[in-house]
Amino acid sequence: MAVLNIVLVEPQIPQNTGNIARTCAATGSRLHIIEPMGFKIDDAKLKRAGLDYWHLLDITYYKNLDDFFERNPNGNYYYFSTKALNIYSDVEYPDNCYLFFGKETAGLPEELLHDNPESCVRLPMLNDSSARSLNLSNTVAIGVYEVLRQWNFPDLLLKGKLTKFNWNEK
Repeated sequence: MAVLNIVLVEPQIPQNTGNIARTCAATGSRLHIIEPMGFKIDDAKLKRAGLDYWHLLDITYYKNLDDFFERNPNGNYYYFSTKALNIYSDVEYPDNCYLFFGKETAGLPEELLHDNPESCVRLPMLNDSSARSLNLSNTVAIGVYEVLRQWNFPDLLLKGKLTKFNWNEK
């Protein structure tokens, strides 16, 4: 089974983290949260955004970036940032890769980006300074589904069912 890891560095908004947790739960992706966070994990807004998906979630917490890298050495890391030079869809993502996303107010630390230029990726956006960035949970969803698309959506349900009708009936 292929493994996709989502890493949130110091998330600030509970609703975003709840939505990301729901995306991870629905896709079988692992969620890694690097503290400090801008909210408590029992925040009602966080739980509401994740709804009833929490039992499906594989989540790990870390004190800081150093703690994360000590516990996850030799990973294939990809850093999503508006400051990156590479487009997210131009990368071939290997099994057990880690997609990093920074806090809503500042993104990822620039030292991390500077030291890893080839693994920094961005989503193309309008060339207008007032369009600073996409919502964090939207960006994570786009990144997750690009990786899963490349992997041919392993272990995911590929066809839906109607509740009142059969697709073959007209």
